[in-house]
Amino acid sequence: MSEFTLKNGMKLYYEEHGSGCPVILMHGWTSSHHIFSKPVRQLQKKARCIIYDHRGHSGSKNADRETVTVETLASDLNELIEGLSLSHVTLVGWSMGAATAMAYIREHGCSALRQVVLCDMTPRQINDADWSMGLYQGGYQANTNKINDTQDFLSLFQAFSIAVVPRVKKLPPFLLRHILKKRLKTCNETVLKSLSDSMLHQDFRDVIGTITVPLTYFYAVPGSLFSPKLAEWYRHQAKVPFKAVAFPDSTHMFISEHPKDFAREMEKLL
Repeated sequence: MSEFTLKNGMKLYYEEHGSGCPVILMHGWTSSHHIFSKPVRQLQKKARCIIYDHRGHSGSKNADRETVTVETLASDLNELIEGLSLSHVTLVGWSMGAATAMAYIREHGCSALRQVVLCDMTPRQINDADWSMGLYQGGYQANTNKINDTQDFLSLFQAFSIAVVPRVKKLPPFLLRHILKKRLKTCNETVLKSLSDSMLHQDFRDVIGTITVPLTYFYAVPGSLFSPKLAEWYRHQAKVPFKAVAFPDSTHMFISEHPKDFAREMEKLL
């Protein structure tokens, strides 16, 4: 077990595998570094892979002694990059990890980066008359119940999980809730609520045009949380070399559904 100590004394769980050009892979909300474990077995042959748990998640569950926002995670990422003396980083963010990457770029630019890979994430979650590519493939509105508007957090997490992977709806309700309770036990619920609220208030649309290194967008088809049409939106916004990679027959969980394909596409970028 490795720990990276932040300036405030909090510790983040992280792992390094392989050598060469650094690749940082960041997981999503309620997930952990384990989402990348299988792809990293292949990627470590070509790069120095760094995977870690965000505050309030898994091995970093106790790193939560303040309000945690996406900006907090971006600051943690910056400390990690500086603390490990990294440069020419391939920055990979999936879901909330992609939001963290966009927040990092907004605050710190791309001087430490070699390229950016955003995985199945919208720059703005709330949909309105001018934006229809947010959460739930355009179905999430400003007046939709937020994930922390009720004490029944498990029920809201269940609805979110079904949106992420629709097939789990076929599971017996008692079994699905057991699985979800087990997942939530690996996280700090207060941090999850804080991060959910933070992501709902973000608008990173103007960030994409400020990226100064090559940009790649990985996305699921037919998708679940987000519309595949986001790929073309990113293409039109990018002012740098851009590549879009579709993962067919996938949900938002395409990294765990198709780890070999994910590793193969990452190898092409490296």
